[in-house]
This record gives sequence, C-alpha cells and structure tokens, in this order.
Amino acid sequence: MIDPNAFVSQSSVIGVYGEGFDEMRVSVKKDKKKMKIVFATNNANKLMEVRKILGDQFKVLSLEDIGCHEDIPEKGQTLEDNALLKAQFVYNKYHVDCFADDTGLEVDALGGAPGVYSARYAGGVGHDSEANMTKLLHELENNNNRKARFRTIITLIIDGKVKNFEGVVNGEIITQRRGGEGFGYDPIFQPNGYTETFAELGTGIKNQISHRARATQKLAEYLKTLKS
Repeated sequence: MIDPNAFVSQSSVIGVYGEGFDEMRVSVKKDKKKMKIVFATNNANKLMEVRKILGDQFKVLSLEDIGCHEDIPEKGQTLEDNALLKAQFVYNKYHVDCFADDTGLEVDALGGAPGVYSARYAGGVGHDSEANMTKLLHELENNNNRKARFRTIITLIIDGKVKNFEGVVNGEIITQRRGGEGFGYDPIFQPNGYTETFAELGTGIKNQISHRARATQKLAEYLKTLKS
C-alpha cells in the first residue's frame, strides 16, 4: 500500500501519480485527525441524528461496526442507570472508548410516566412506536394537562472515566398524530415555542433543539476539549 505521507511535495506527487493523488493524500490526513468513538446503539435513527450533530470531527461507530450484535439489557430503574449499563457493557467487553444514551418521555399528568419505560410502554417485544403512542393518547383522553418533557442522558466512558450529559426539551402531548418524519413519540410531541410536532419540524430543526441534540452538544463540547 502506498504511504501518502512519504511524498514531501505536491509537484513530485503530481508528476508521478497525477493531481488526484494529492487530494487523496489530504483526505487521508484529515481522516486521521478524526476522533473515533463508539455509540452503543444499532438504532439507525439515533445513529444518524448523533452523527449529524457531532459533525466531521468525530468518527462515530455503531455496535455493528465493532461486531457487537447482542441485545444489551436495560434493567435500570432510571435513565442514568440504563445509559451507564450500556456504556459499561461495551467498554468492559470491547475495550473501546464509548458512550450510550437513554431517553424517556415524562408526562406530568402520569406522574412522569412512561419515563424509563418509554420504548416498551405498550409492552410486547421490541419497540412498537405506534402501540406506545396509542396507549399514551388513550391514557390522556379528556385530560387537559398535556405537559411533558423529553429527557436524554448520555454516559461517556473514556479511559475508564465516566461522565454524564443531560438534555431536556419541554413541550406537550397533542391529541392526535401529526407529521411523517422522526421516530418514537415525535408525531405527538410538540415542543414549547413551536406549533409543529417533532415529526413536522424535520431533522434540521429537531437536531438543533431536541433533548438528544442538547445532550449531544454537551458531549461534543467536552470531546473537543480532549482533542485540543
């Protein structure tokens, strides 16, 4: 394999390999500067959101990228418990720097439910978003208190050191689904200050204001301090 760093001048590279090689050399150098870190998920939607928010300075790997196909148990009683369980599982087994998240929708009228059980609120196997929304809307029927918030906890483990980041967005549960983008409870959650649901706002705006965006921004700011 050719080592791009062995070429000391652009002119000599162009003379032997053509102009395109020098562009490739620059691209390789840029890629080497990226910080690699594992996001303990195989959820394509979450992975896409986080990669967009973190940007080109980081190479975010999924569980599949490191050969992890296990269903990591989420047996904690809080979001913080679950995020830590997932991050510790990956760090201890694969010995890589990583982060994991857990997110819950907390509804005032339901005493903070579904909370840590948001993904499996309707029961059954897997994450059935339609069933979860149907159950939630049914439980809030004829209830005027629709206040809710999304809360995300991200747990980062680097060199064995643990650090948490929290993101919160307040809003309300509307009475029927609206919008075709997003995932989970997005079609029925309307953030404060907006007349659209997360599913109507689109990923561009959502990735600026969402709970996961806010926690991930805090994560990114911290990771940048480690690179400097």
